[in-house]
Amino acid sequence: MMTLPPRAGRRCHNALNPLHSCIFFSPDLGSELAKLGVEDPGAVYFATRGAALGAVGAGTVTAAFYNFNPALVARHVPTVWSLASPEQVLGARLRTADATLRRLLGEEAVASEEMAEAARLALRATEACTPHARPLYAAHADLPVPEEPHLAFWHAATLLREHRGDAHLAALLAAGLDPVEALVSHTATGKGMAQGWILATRGWRETDWEAASQRLRGRGLLEESGELTEAGAALRTELEEATDRMDAAPYEHLGAAGVERLTELGRGFLFAAAAAGAFPADATGR
Repeated sequence: MMTLPPRAGRRCHNALNPLHSCIFFSPDLGSELAKLGVEDPGAVYFATRGAALGAVGAGTVTAAFYNFNPALVARHVPTVWSLASPEQVLGARLRTADATLRRLLGEEAVASEEMAEAARLALRATEACTPHARPLYAAHADLPVPEEPHLAFWHAATLLREHRGDAHLAALLAAGLDPVEALVSHTATGKGMAQGWILATRGWRETDWEAASQRLRGRGLLEESGELTEAGAALRTELEEATDRMDAAPYEHLGAAGVERLTELGRGFLFAAAAAGAFPADATGR
């Protein structure tokens, strides 16, 4: 099995994942779902990300998404499927990806040889993804690959995102971090979502956040200031390294040169999307 440079797969993931996620911040998504009768932002998110699973109930979405308050999920699922079928939502999602990437990157980039190359490389990496114990990845892997290169690239980025994401949930469980503890400790690294964004979108209250913080302090993982302790920082490092190990196959399959090139291409598209206002400035950080 080919050995990659340390964290090469993670760096590639970090370049591609936001290019999938940008649709959740796109005004095009709300417009497309509103046409189907889905207007509440929470319902839009759960339907958009969960549609590949089919018309499942709140329990399945809560389990697969991990860090959302079950009460928030139950507020929208399965009711959302009475407004729009999963198939309709998947169509709206793909139209959103098309409109969003064209708007953020421009027609020249969308039609470029670099985009076609990125699609080929990303799809090649997905050939080594595995479905066992990865419900969100497996559900998306059953979807057809779009023909247009920018949508094929977006589809492959989605597969790679969910493949790593499912592995990360296994690492969180092994580390004994419940949904809110996972959020608090990630935010404390300075790389996760800001607390305000989490409380606004994940359905938790400040009392939930403080209770989780207290539990982390009791385990010696969090300072009173909200900073990670040395043990807390080591745990978050091990979480990412465990995720790297469980997510190594697609990048080892692509090979070192392919991973390096895909990372380069992904970063170029990501920087262009970010410069075009793809992401809210206050979404990350403490």
